[in-house]
Amino acid sequence: MRVPVEHRWLGLDRRTFGPGLVALAVALVLIYGLPALDAAIPWHNEIRAGDVLDLGDGATAVPPVGWQLEDGTLTGGAGTGATSLQVLLVTGGTTIGMQGTAFRGTARAFLDQVRRSEGDNAPAVDGEVGTLTTDAGLVGVVRSTTGPGGDGVEAAFKMATGTAVDAAPALLVRVRSAPGQFERQRDKVTALLRSIAPGTTR
Repeated sequence: MRVPVEHRWLGLDRRTFGPGLVALAVALVLIYGLPALDAAIPWHNEIRAGDVLDLGDGATAVPPVGWQLEDGTLTGGAGTGATSLQVLLVTGGTTIGMQGTAFRGTARAFLDQVRRSEGDNAPAVDGEVGTLTTDAGLVGVVRSTTGPGGDGVEAAFKMATGTAVDAAPALLVRVRSAPGQFERQRDKVTALLRSIAPGTTR
């Protein structure tokens, strides 16, 4: 159908401009506006003194006061499973991620498997693998990391003591910090790692 001359502009039907511009505006808001608004709104789930992380099946950890809990639950909440655990704590340029999974074997074997699965995406390793014993008696393995994005720590634990260690869920703790920031948070990270406790001691 031929568009009358009075309704044409550069060969286009001017009557379709209005609906087209509305559709374009809606698309731009969905693509750019909502993510920008989400990023601009501050996250207010600040850790307070006495808060305790629920690591599933009764396991717990004490997070640093003043950090933001962006993922995960505190004790007294809905609870979570030890093998489906996801926790993310954030402050400034530093994040602490905690992930639980099923794994038969030692904490060292678990940490090695994580590194192999990441391949080229794994940060360069800086420092030897050491051990860390929590206040509750869990023995984990820890190693420092460094890469283009900054520095951090990786730690792995089996969430039981005694004869049940091999079959217990595994916990990976991964700390990432912007260049030059990790030393400022080292004591808080160490305190969190030492606070990790299993749900039961077997």
